[in-house]
Amino acid sequence: MTQRPRARRSVRNALLVALSLALLSVIGVAVLAPAETRVSVDAVAEGLTCQCGCGLTVANCNHPQCEFSVPVRTQIEGMINRGMTRTQIIATFRAKYGEKILSAPTTEGFNLLAWLMPFGAIVAGCGLLFGVASRWRAANARQEPARPDDNTGFDAQLRKRLEAEIKENT
Repeated sequence: MTQRPRARRSVRNALLVALSLALLSVIGVAVLAPAETRVSVDAVAEGLTCQCGCGLTVANCNHPQCEFSVPVRTQIEGMINRGMTRTQIIATFRAKYGEKILSAPTTEGFNLLAWLMPFGAIVAGCGLLFGVASRWRAANARQEPARPDDNTGFDAQLRKRLEAEIKENT
């Protein structure tokens, strides 16, 4: 009876540790995120998806004379020269083209789910592994250990013959 509460406590403790680690990693990323100092064209262009159909970012579009990325890079350069920050520039393009222009989902509304699901999947997987391991451990603890003098698995005549040969040889 004492095995089940102990197993539940260990699973609960493991889940608490996993949740704490996930929370600490999210907080660490938020605290250590670099502040916007000097903006480059590539830093802003990396946050925008090219609309020519290549599926790459504006910074990485592989079309030399792309009808979308070349003018956008020029616009970004002009916005930087006017003193706009990366966030302001991306907000301007988002207002003009919508969410499809962003190379990564925002961290608000339904898009927050895209950021949280990987952490949720990791926590759920850890919980599942700890649950299965604790059940296996509990099942092994409930099994009765095999006794060495148990003769149920051997033929009685064969056992007598083996004992007789052992006595002869010694």
